[in-house]
Amino acid sequence: MTSSAGFFLSFEGSEGCGKSTQIRLLRERLERAGSQVEVLREPGGTAVGEEIRHLLQHAKAGEGMSSEAELLLFAASRAQIVREKIRPLLEAGAVVILDRFLDSTTVYQGMARGLPLESVRAINAFATGGTLPHLTLVLDMDPALARQRIQASGRPLDRMESQPLAFFEKVRAGYLKLAAEDPQRILLVDAARSPEMIHEEVWTQVQSRSRHAL
Repeated sequence: MTSSAGFFLSFEGSEGCGKSTQIRLLRERLERAGSQVEVLREPGGTAVGEEIRHLLQHAKAGEGMSSEAELLLFAASRAQIVREKIRPLLEAGAVVILDRFLDSTTVYQGMARGLPLESVRAINAFATGGTLPHLTLVLDMDPALARQRIQASGRPLDRMESQPLAFFEKVRAGYLKLAAEDPQRILLVDAARSPEMIHEEVWTQVQSRSRHAL
C-alpha cells in the first residue's frame, strides 16, 4: 500500500494535453505553501529509468520494438523508480508528483496496443508492489486538438508521439474507461480550457485530498 506519510499524485493524459505545464504550476504553488515537492517522470526518474526512456522514445534500436518488449521495459523503469525514489520520498513526508505512472501502461500497451489486460495489470502490480497514487488526474482532451498542439510546438516527434491519430483515440477511450472504473482515485480534468482554469481545478482537487496543500 502507498505510504501515508507523504502524498503521491500522478498526472496522466495523451501527448499534448498539457501535463508539463500543470505539473509546473502545481509544484510552484505547493512549494509556496511550504511543502517538500519532488517531480519525477515515467519512464525515467532514475539512472536505470532514463536509459530505458531513451531506448523507448529516441534510440534507433527501439524502432520495430514489439509491444511485449515495450510493456516490460516500462515495467522495469517503474519497478526501479518505486523502490529507489517514490517510497523513500513518501516515507520522508514529501509530495511526489509523477508525470505518468501505471495507468499509462494499462492504457497505451493494454487498451491501445491490444495486449491482454490481465497480463498488463499483473505486470503493473508486480512492478509497483502495491504502491499507488493517492490521486491521479487525467488531463482529457480531443486527440486531434492535442496533436495540433504538438505540431504547433515545432519540436520533432518521439516514437510514441508518432503513432497515428487512431491510436490516440484508443488512448483517450482507455483513460475514460479507467476513470469510470476507479472514480475514487482517477479524476478527469477538461484540458481544452486555459492553463489557469485547469490549474485552479487541479489545486482544488489536491487541497481536498492532501494536508500538504492546506
